[in-house]
Amino acid sequence: MPEQYYYLLSGLPEIGELGDAPPITPADLLAFLDGSEKPLRVVEAIFLSDDLLQRDAFLSGEVETPETVVLTGEQVKDESPLPQELQLQTDSPRKIASDATWEAYFRYAAAVGKESCSLLSQWVGFEVTLRNEIALTRAQSLGLDGEEYVVARSLQDEDEHQTYSALVGEWSAAMGKSPLAAQRVLDTARWKWLQQNDAYFSFKIDELVVYAARLMLTWRWYRLGQAAEKLKRVEVN
Repeated sequence: MPEQYYYLLSGLPEIGELGDAPPITPADLLAFLDGSEKPLRVVEAIFLSDDLLQRDAFLSGEVETPETVVLTGEQVKDESPLPQELQLQTDSPRKIASDATWEAYFRYAAAVGKESCSLLSQWVGFEVTLRNEIALTRAQSLGLDGEEYVVARSLQDEDEHQTYSALVGEWSAAMGKSPLAAQRVLDTARWKWLQQNDAYFSFKIDELVVYAARLMLTWRWYRLGQAAEKLKRVEVN
């Protein structure tokens, strides 16, 4: 019989809609789960994806002060090695160095899902497929071999190709407006996927996966909102 987490899940504040102010921080959630080994491991695997996203943004000069919760400041700044599970051993260097890190991350998160929570593995499949479809579209527009930019192909959700193609088409159209609009398309799709797969009031670990992923998305847009306000103040002054 699957484990149920009545205390953990009933003690969490409700998350609103995408764009609403987050009720707690990712660090708050990790602290709340401290001592609960399996839930903590699953949620850390989810939050690690946002840490890596912020790491990429920092190393490319897009972000000055990352707010990571799993990786250390030194790891984000590339001043210290990443955890062993994020170091993919391969004889073939990737066209984009960070792709090797993302490949290792997805394989690690899928392994955590296999051990602890099938929904985590499904979430990884969704994220891998979405990332690869975008990579293929970008490569095609530049006349490049898209296969050199995909990651963790074996983890993809191959049964929903048409759905992902439509989503990437919407993303591509939004890019004509702004990168932020395009990001909103992707994160809205992520939000809908979580709604469709929510195990609300089941008190199983699947419900915690959805909660953590939603919290991560709300904090992503909270950070984007803060950055936009900061830019407005600079422009006014």
